[in-house]
Amino acid sequence: MSLKINLPLRRAFCHTSLVVTAGVLTVMFSGSLYANPQLMTEVDARGAEELRYANFEQWRNEFRRYAAAQGISESTLATALDNVRYRKRVIELDRYQPEFVRPIWEYLDSAASDTRVNAGREKLDAHRQTALEMQQRYGVPSEIIVAIWGIESNYGSNFGDFSTLEALATLAYDGRRRDFARGELLAALRIIDQGDIAAEQMKGSWAGAMGHTQFIPSSFEAYAVDGDNNGRRDIWGSIPDVMASTANYLARAGWQTGEPWGVELALPASFDYSQTERRSSAEWASQGVRALQGELPNFESAAIVIPAGAEGPAFLVGANFRAILRYNNATSYALAVATLADKIAGREGIRQAWPRGQTPLTRDDVKELQRRLNEAGYSVGGADGVMGPNTRQGVRDFQRSQGLTPDGFATQALLERLR
Repeated sequence: MSLKINLPLRRAFCHTSLVVTAGVLTVMFSGSLYANPQLMTEVDARGAEELRYANFEQWRNEFRRYAAAQGISESTLATALDNVRYRKRVIELDRYQPEFVRPIWEYLDSAASDTRVNAGREKLDAHRQTALEMQQRYGVPSEIIVAIWGIESNYGSNFGDFSTLEALATLAYDGRRRDFARGELLAALRIIDQGDIAAEQMKGSWAGAMGHTQFIPSSFEAYAVDGDNNGRRDIWGSIPDVMASTANYLARAGWQTGEPWGVELALPASFDYSQTERRSSAEWASQGVRALQGELPNFESAAIVIPAGAEGPAFLVGANFRAILRYNNATSYALAVATLADKIAGREGIRQAWPRGQTPLTRDDVKELQRRLNEAGYSVGGADGVMGPNTRQGVRDFQRSQGLTPDGFATQALLERLR
C-alpha cells in the first residue's frame, strides 16, 4: 500500500496506486457510479451449472463447520448460512474487466453533478443536527460526511440489493480473492450473531460492501458506530449510525480537525512534474508553487496531485485527503468527495479546465504501452492493462528521454511515439 497507516482498507477490491497522477478511473465500487456491467461469458451447459451448485453446497457445508469452530452460533448458521445460494452474477461481475475507462473529468462530472450537490444540500438540511453532532464528536466536517454518503450510495438510494452473505459466499467459493472473501463472510456472520442486523436485511454490492456507507464486514466490525444509542449498529437504516460510522472511520484514518483537504494550485512554468515526494507547504512554496486563490494551507506533509498531467488542474493535498483515500484508495474518488463537499458547503469547485480533448487509453492500449516500455528498456512489470505506479514511473522516464514534461500521464500521442 502506498500509504503507511496501520488501518485495514475498507474496500474489498481497490487499486494501491500512488496518489500522484492517477489519470483515469478504471474501477469504482460506489453505488450509482459502478462501471456499466457486461457479461463475460454464458454458461451454455446446464449440467456444468448443476455441478457447480453441487460443489458449492459441499463448500458451504465445510465452511459451516469452520464457522462453528470459530464461535458462530448454531442459530445464526441455520438462519444465515444454510440457505445461502451460489450467485453466478457475482462471478460475472467479479471477472468483468471494462475495455474502456472513464477519464477523471467525466467521473467528476457525474460524482459532483449539480443534481448530486443539490441532493446533498437537501440531505444536510434534513439531518443537520445529526451531522453537526458527529462533526463535534469526531472533528470531521458535516459536508465531508454527507459527500461520502453521496458518492458511496447516492445518499442511500443505491447501495445494492445483493445478499451480502450470498455475494461473499460465492466469492469465497469461486472468486479471485477467495481467502479474503472467506474472512469477510465470517465477519458478516459475527455481525449477525451479535444482533446488529438480520441476515435477510444485510444487503449491499456484489463485492460485499454494505449499506449506506458501503463498509465491508471487517470494516463494519472495526468502525461502525451506534449513533442513535439503540444498541445496534445499523448502516442500512439509521442515519445517525451512518453518519457516526463514516466520521469515526475518517477520524481513525487520521483526519486533522480544522485542516482543509487541499487546495487547487497555480504551478510555475519551471515546475518539475516528476516529483512524487511529500513536502511541507513552505518547501513547495520555495519552488514557486502558489494557491490558485488565497494562500497555501500550512501542511507539514503534502503531495502535489496532477490527475490529468500537466495540461489539467493541480492540487496540493494534505493529511485529510489521505484520510479520504483510506476510505477508497483512488485519487479520483478522494477528489470527488472533496469537490462534492466543497460544493455542498457553497464553496467553488475545481476552476481549471480538464484536457477534455484527450482520448483515454483503452485497456488494450495500456497493455501495448506497457509492452513497448518494457521493450524500450523501461521496466514496468507485466502488461496487465492497469496504470499502476511502475507504469507511470516508466512513462515519466520515457517522457524525460524525449524532452517531454515528465508528468506520468499517458496519452494516445505518447503511445504513438513508442510505436
